[in-house]
Amino acid sequence: MKCRFWGLLAAFLTLLVLVAPDRARAVGPVETGLFSVTGVQVDVTDKDAASARTRAIIEAQVKAFYILAERLGSPEAAQRLQGMDARDIGRLLRSLSIEEERSGPGRYIGKLTVRFLPDKIRQVLGRYGIDVVEDQAPAVIVLPVWKGPNGLVIWEDNLWRKAWLDLKAAQSLVPIIVPLGDLEDTSAITADEAAAGNAVKLESLMLRYEAKGVLVAMAEPDPAGGIHAVMQGDSPLGRINFDKIYTADDGTPESAAATAAKRFDEVMLEKWRSVRIKMAADARARAEAEQQTRRAATSLPVAVPFSGIYQWNGIRAKLLATPGVIGVDVSTIADNGAVIQLAFLDSVQDLQSALSGSGLRLVQSRGTWVLQPL
Repeated sequence: MKCRFWGLLAAFLTLLVLVAPDRARAVGPVETGLFSVTGVQVDVTDKDAASARTRAIIEAQVKAFYILAERLGSPEAAQRLQGMDARDIGRLLRSLSIEEERSGPGRYIGKLTVRFLPDKIRQVLGRYGIDVVEDQAPAVIVLPVWKGPNGLVIWEDNLWRKAWLDLKAAQSLVPIIVPLGDLEDTSAITADEAAAGNAVKLESLMLRYEAKGVLVAMAEPDPAGGIHAVMQGDSPLGRINFDKIYTADDGTPESAAATAAKRFDEVMLEKWRSVRIKMAADARARAEAEQQTRRAATSLPVAVPFSGIYQWNGIRAKLLATPGVIGVDVSTIADNGAVIQLAFLDSVQDLQSALSGSGLRLVQSRGTWVLQPL
C-alpha cells in the first residue's frame, strides 16, 4: 500500500511539474499571499532525475509548511509541529509553482512557491493550541545602502541589497518592500540622499509603493569580519533602532548580510505578533467583562413620555451618560413617547439617585416605571 501511494504521488508530481533536463528554467511572477511561501530552495540527489524531482517537491512542501507555521505562529510553534508526516502536510497543499529549476542525472535543484489551504492550516495550528496571527501589518519599505570600498551604493547589485531581496518578505505578516531599482526609483533618490535621510525623497518612495513607513538600512564590512548593519527610522510598529555587527559561520560577508536581514525580519515579526496577540486577548477580556456586567445587570421596562424627537434625543443622551446605566434598548417608540428596557447596575434606589444627578426623575405610577425630566 505504501509503495502504491508513493507511486501515485510520483505520477501526480510528474504531471504537476515538467522538468527540462540539463538546463535552468525561470518561470514568471506567481500569485502569492499570506498562505503562500515563495523562494523555497531544494537540492536533492537520487538514483535518477525523476526520483530526485519527486523527492525535491515533497521536501519543498514540508519545508514551506514549517516556514508558514513560523510566520503565522512563532519559531516555538513551528518546533511543536516537527515530525508531522509528509503525507499529512501534502493534504494541506493548494498548489505549487516553479520559480527556477535545473536538473541533471540523478539531481534536481529548484526554487518553488508553495500555496496552502487557509482553512486547513488554521485547523492544524488550532489543534496544537497555536495562536494564529493573520492580520498583516502595514507595509514598510527597506532601502538597503551598502558602503563599500568605492563609497555608497544603493541601486547597483551588491550583497546587502541581495540579502534583503532574498528575504522575499513582501507577503509576510510584516510586509517588507525592497524597491525595484528601476528608472523611477533611481531618479527618485540617490545613495547619498538616502544615507542623509532626505525626508522628501524618502516620502516619494513611500507614496510610490503605498507603504506606511520607510527605513534606510546601512551596512558596511566590519574590520573584525562580518558586516556592521545600522537601521533607523519610523515604522508602522514604532521607532526602529537597529545597530549590530553580524558574522556568519562560513566567514563570508554575504552570509553575514543574510543573517542580519533575516534577524531584522524576525524581530519585526515577533513584535507584530505580540502586538496582535495582546490586542486579541484584550478584546476577549473586554467582551467577557461586558458579558459578565450584563449578566449582573438589572433590566427594567420604563415608559418615557416626550413632546418631540429633540426632547427624546436629549433624554436618551442623559440616560447613556448616567453612571450605572449600561444599556438603553428601545422596545416601541411613537411621536409622543417610547417604551425602553433600561439596563443598570446596583439597586433601583441607586439608579434613581444617579438619574437625578443627570436631570431625570424615575418614578413608579400605577405599576409602571416612568422617566421624566426634572
